[in-house]
Amino acid sequence: MRLADRVIVRLLPAVPRRVVQRLSAPYIAGSRLDDARRTVAGLNAEGKLATIDVLGEEVTRAEESEAVADAYHSVLDAIAGDHLDANVSVKLTALGLKVDLDLCRSLVATVVADAAARGVFVRIDMEDSSCTDDTLRVYRELRESGRDNVGLVLQSALRRSLGDVAALADLRPSVRVCKGIYVEPPEIAFQGRQEIRESFLRILDALLERGCHAAVATHDEWLLERAAERVRGMAPEEYELQMLLGVRERRASELVAEGHRLRVYVPYGDRWYEYSVRRLQENPAFASMIAKATLGRLLPGRG
Repeated sequence: MRLADRVIVRLLPAVPRRVVQRLSAPYIAGSRLDDARRTVAGLNAEGKLATIDVLGEEVTRAEESEAVADAYHSVLDAIAGDHLDANVSVKLTALGLKVDLDLCRSLVATVVADAAARGVFVRIDMEDSSCTDDTLRVYRELRESGRDNVGLVLQSALRRSLGDVAALADLRPSVRVCKGIYVEPPEIAFQGRQEIRESFLRILDALLERGCHAAVATHDEWLLERAAERVRGMAPEEYELQMLLGVRERRASELVAEGHRLRVYVPYGDRWYEYSVRRLQENPAFASMIAKATLGRLLPGRG
């Protein structure tokens, strides 16, 4: 971790909440569903797709999990009512994974069923390594129950992820490939930047070889260029690129102009503060990306 990143992490608890809100504003749609609706409508007008995430992972009570599930049903209502080109991303800890596994199974099943009835896709996010086995298990159960409007995420930082592709091959899963933001020990996770990149490409290659739908989620230009080489000649609907709201927006527009399907991750909710601080604490290097993007807003041509 760079010295500047370490300093940022240590200072976070002392940063006034209003300052965190101001800095995080470009990367979070807002605290209300209406904020997310407006953001997604704007992205759609630019030819971009979206995935909506209700902030609220790591809940500690069953009623909190049920409230998050209710929020997702409202999101699905909004997607259908506004004719938005969007899907949803869910975190199983927000739906009670660490409260009650059976409750989590029930809540995610109802969200996926509601989404299926509306023709909406659900992406189950991958969280830290303590959640990986349960996340894969819940995903398989949903698919084996007949739900095909659901996908998952694999992190290239985890050493196990390439093996997980093979284990899931019979399902031909739709997979978002990302580097992963969680700090994990070296025995289960790659630590070097380049080895994480190379793992990313191995996972992507394995998915494409098996005829799986791959969502390439990265802002790393090195990876974007190599991913573009791999999908050249494929139909646009056979893959997609994904980026975070507010990050590398100019590049995202260029990719759309080049003919790629590009989906933007749109988080919203009243837990914006916890999301902002957690993301920086778990991956301080993300602060550098935010700083660069913010500089680009202040000094056009520099971002």
